Amino acid sequence: MSRKKARGVTRNEILDRAWDLISEQGADISMSRIAAESDVSRQSVYLHFKTRGGLLLALVQRADERFEVKEGFFAAMAIDEPGSRLDACMKIWFDFAVKIHPVASDLIRLRKTDDDANAAWSDRMADLRAWERQLVQSLIDDGALSGDWSAEDATDYLWASTSIQIWDVLHNDRSWSAEKISEVLRRSLAKTLLQ
Repeated sequence: MSRKKARGVTRNEILDRAWDLISEQGADISMSRIAAESDVSRQSVYLHFKTRGGLLLALVQRADERFEVKEGFFAAMAIDEPGSRLDACMKIWFDFAVKIHPVASDLIRLRKTDDDANAAWSDRMADLRAWERQLVQSLIDDGALSGDWSAEDATDYLWASTSIQIWDVLHNDRSWSAEKISEVLRRSLAKTLLQ
């Protein structure tokens, strides 16, 4: 019996191993393979997550915790100056995009044919849009959002402009570095959204 089996594998350890596997091999990896690579039985994985969809949803939600993105967002939202707040929030997001890109891009690939992948992706995108809506509202409250924008249109624009799909095109198709993507998109968003 391995040390992991002897001491028990936690839910987060399974999720972190699943994240690494999906990053390397794609989101259509089997629950059996995740179990084997996590050194637990397939039944243990199902006891924790019930279904493949449950595992994928827990996996993408765990990424927020694993990479401490929410803490960063909360700290950035506390910045008084609106332009600095927008920039700090976007820097946190684009730094996070680098970390989630391998899994996110595969969920995007599968979402049209895989209901579980679509549910996991939709959950995270709804959460991102809600957070960006709060950011836009804070800009409105400070009188910093350009008058050309409604709250909903500004949120939609911000959400689309920060998509993993755009990040992927710039990185993979145009060979932009992660640093260049972050810098250019942050500058562009500030010029477009702020007074």
